[in-house]
Amino acid sequence: MAHQPFFFGEMPQMNFDSDEAPASPVRQEKGRLPSYIKDHRKRLRERFMSGGAAALPDYEMLELVLFRAIPRQDVKPLARRLLDRFGDFNGVISAPIARLQEQAGVGPSVITELKIVEAAAHRLARSRVMQRHVISSWDSLIDYCHTTMAHRETEQFRVLYLDKKNVLVADEEQAKGTVDHVPVYPREVVKRALELNASALILVHNHPSGDPTPSDSDMQMTRQVEQAATALGITLHDHLVIGKSDELSFRAQGYL
Repeated sequence: MAHQPFFFGEMPQMNFDSDEAPASPVRQEKGRLPSYIKDHRKRLRERFMSGGAAALPDYEMLELVLFRAIPRQDVKPLARRLLDRFGDFNGVISAPIARLQEQAGVGPSVITELKIVEAAAHRLARSRVMQRHVISSWDSLIDYCHTTMAHRETEQFRVLYLDKKNVLVADEEQAKGTVDHVPVYPREVVKRALELNASALILVHNHPSGDPTPSDSDMQMTRQVEQAATALGITLHDHLVIGKSDELSFRAQGYL
């Protein structure tokens, strides 16, 4: 007999053929980078290498990424336009490809560079939490959840599975949804825990609106998963709701 999903929801609330952004004509020898652009790129790279990311605002970090995609043009105007559209550096590199394609001056090379950076960030954040004791690496876990979910435009529901020593052994996407809800099957969550021989769970989902306040359906869903897990001797450690810039812990708020 098929089980109906529970919908996990929030509270009601000129493409260019070239990858290069348009710019004023510059007198230069064919194939050579104008000296003012070349010097700017050199200085920016040196500042990054000497001071790290903290020494650069978002638009300059984005310029560094765009240098490889647009080798013969001033990329500052494009960097600023992308930040105006998507909010911050994380918002730009996490933006859906379809949204990026709508932006003037963004072609396949730009999208490729942005998505390489995004994938690297996800992989690095994941490496800091997988096979690690969750309690001792809690901050890294929160960072990982924000890196992978905070800027998504639709809801995603993930389950983190822990062994009896509270070591994270699996991180799996259980479902995707729309801008304000995602279907969740409590029995499938618990069934997968048994398959992995997991002793505990952490539920995670994002709110695309940016507000991590849980809805009534969030609360009800959490209770259903907790009841199903408890019946089989599995502990629900927490449920994290990820917003744009912060998160809400059910455990910390006293909901669990």
